[in-house]
Amino acid sequence: MLKECVQHGYFRGEGCPICGDESHFFMDDRELDHMARILAGILRHFPDRYGISVDPQGWVPLPRLVQAIRAQHRQYGWLKPHHLIALAETDPKGRYEIREDRIRATYGHTVDLQLDLPTDGVPPVLFYPVTPEEVDLVLEVGLRPTDRKRVHLSRTAQDAFNAGKVRTAQPVILAIDSSRAQTDGLVIQRAGKTVFLVDQVPSSYLTRHAWDPPAEAAPGAAPGEP
Repeated sequence: MLKECVQHGYFRGEGCPICGDESHFFMDDRELDHMARILAGILRHFPDRYGISVDPQGWVPLPRLVQAIRAQHRQYGWLKPHHLIALAETDPKGRYEIREDRIRATYGHTVDLQLDLPTDGVPPVLFYPVTPEEVDLVLEVGLRPTDRKRVHLSRTAQDAFNAGKVRTAQPVILAIDSSRAQTDGLVIQRAGKTVFLVDQVPSSYLTRHAWDPPAEAAPGAAPGEP
């Protein structure tokens, strides 16, 4: 459920987490899930399907985006820019950025972009999940993009484990010496709350991380999408 509290802004759930006010209704859970998939698809993967032009930094004008979604999904004739702003600002993983009347996804792209994301505040160690079958090869040759345009690193080992569960039941977690890598000139950008982007990571900055997931993250737990 997506709503807006008059005093505390947009939120997801039945009542405002601060004051409990139910306030203005925006989307039910089904609409929220569907719209989130549409938004991610356009901004990350297939803007051309909606006739959308994305600038080199990934920005799309909100009015144009609303117009394109309404044209292809007649059931969302009520959609306005503030609905997408609410969705983006309440995204639990910080996947989107709003500036004035523009919106963009900050990571997860399969289209070519030149994202101008910040490079400060990068933790000294970052993490990446691999399958048991590929760990030795990755430690030898380093990390390179696969299904996305850039390598996505995680803030914590738990974040990496959750992301890796999408591909394998027992992801192996690699640690990246991001402090030394940055000192050596590797550009690492902050994208979202737990994700960092890099073009590639040479093997010299990688080690196998000795880490046991907590019980709640054991095999069978719901996988997390970055």
